[in-house]
Amino acid sequence: MVAEPVVDRILKDQKWLDKPAGTVQKWVQGTYKLFGPLGRPLKDVMHGQKVLGHPLHPALTDVPLGAWLMAVIADYMAITTNLLPRNAATVALAIGVVVGAGAAATGYTDFSETFALERRTAFVHGLTMSLAFGLMTVSLVFRLVGVDSLYGPAVGLATAGLAVAALGMYVGGHVVYRFGTQIDRVAFLEGGPAKAFVEVGTPADFPEGEMKVVEAKDLAVLMVRLQGHLYGIVNTCTHAGGPLNKGELDGEIVTCPWHGSRFSVVTGACRGGPATFSEPRLDVDESDGTVKVKLAEPLH
Repeated sequence: MVAEPVVDRILKDQKWLDKPAGTVQKWVQGTYKLFGPLGRPLKDVMHGQKVLGHPLHPALTDVPLGAWLMAVIADYMAITTNLLPRNAATVALAIGVVVGAGAAATGYTDFSETFALERRTAFVHGLTMSLAFGLMTVSLVFRLVGVDSLYGPAVGLATAGLAVAALGMYVGGHVVYRFGTQIDRVAFLEGGPAKAFVEVGTPADFPEGEMKVVEAKDLAVLMVRLQGHLYGIVNTCTHAGGPLNKGELDGEIVTCPWHGSRFSVVTGACRGGPATFSEPRLDVDESDGTVKVKLAEPLH
């Protein structure tokens, strides 16, 4: 019998977390709606779709975690040696707080598209890191006040904040590596016609403007004919594995029915989050009364 992860063992029974987690999700989603037509592009930026082409949150988290660690080290070096002044820790702490605000915003944006035990775990991660951020912020304020009597409490708060952040990092890693949150789901697919064309039907099977799913060597492929040309992309949403053919088609853009990620059926390019990775495209050959497809690039 495989041992159940300790985080799952603890959180699977904490069903009371679902209500506040759902409330926070609604707050996050509602916040983006307040921006009107700018809300979707802004949300895409925060997911990382329009910035890096992969999730932005983990790219930002390294900065505050490293800065806070150095701040605490600098604090104790300032207390026990003459190698560093107190303001060295203050500068590191300030950098961590500033970038940490961006990490929190991107993290809660990604959290808004989670569900079930994944959402519960991500919620705990968010609360833990928010607590760490709060402790570090108060520590920074104490330092900036410039009163000597507040330096000791500031060091204590930063030390506690670092310990809380370490716990939050562990839970955050569980969200990613246990549930695959924000990981490219296509990376797990096997099969597909990578070396030679595979027959999947006849031209009559694919009417203009209709989404059709075919199996090509155990790979689900979404086929769409637009203006007479037939196109094919992998049918599995790269964000959470949703079936694209169950979504909506608007021009060349298909919207995933699960979380609203958008992809071009012509190129496979990701056009909107929460997905950040594009869909693999298939070459399509229509000749001799048959339709054949082949992956334009191998999946792995």
